[in-house]
Amino acid sequence: MTTQRNNLEIYNDVAADWWSDEIRWVRTLKNLVPGRLKWFDKQTRWEGKTVLDLGCAGGFVAEALARKGAQVTGIDPAQSAIKAAKSHAKSSNLDITYDVGLGEQMPYADNTFDIVVCVDVLEHVRDLSDVLAEVARVLKPGGLFLYDTINRNLIARLVTITIAEDILHLLPKGTHDPAMFIKPNELRAAMTNAGLTCGPQTGLGPRGVNGRFDITFGPLPFKTIIYMGMARLPEVVA
Repeated sequence: MTTQRNNLEIYNDVAADWWSDEIRWVRTLKNLVPGRLKWFDKQTRWEGKTVLDLGCAGGFVAEALARKGAQVTGIDPAQSAIKAAKSHAKSSNLDITYDVGLGEQMPYADNTFDIVVCVDVLEHVRDLSDVLAEVARVLKPGGLFLYDTINRNLIARLVTITIAEDILHLLPKGTHDPAMFIKPNELRAAMTNAGLTCGPQTGLGPRGVNGRFDITFGPLPFKTIIYMGMARLPEVVA
């Protein structure tokens, strides 16, 4: 049987257990957050900033940023994941706004956010150009776009599909479609076309294991598989 690729229903399927730490691949997503923030924290100060977590799923990144003092809004098309995110934020006494919606058509006014964070998302979207245009639209002038995504090459396909999905089961089969992976230069060109000024990029990957023998993550000097980066909307939009 052919595996369905880019299967986004996986986020709804596990929503009830998103914060339970009982599902290994969900723990993997949670374990990625500190590694991302180790680099993102060097690009900005979060306290008092209006931040959009684009593709927030059950809220791992949104909650981490709220605890750093950001005023966070999360958006995701997975309704059950958003429900789980709202419930956990309420039980944690965190004031986070969550909305169901798509990155291609976001329900926010122009110039709303200081920062848009978009992790583990761009390699899943239906129309990358539309999403980046929306990111530029909702950012305030001078606003920051922080992201990560997966490179498109044979090594990235081997690691993320063959090893992570098929052998180690770190992700459910069908999570990714390798044809939708994005080369760094392609993403830079798309961001430039959207009116964003590209900044530095760096790698993201395994750095060790924790007490549960789950992989922990952090910045890496090479962008072969996963890479992070930043871009900025100019202060004066042409």
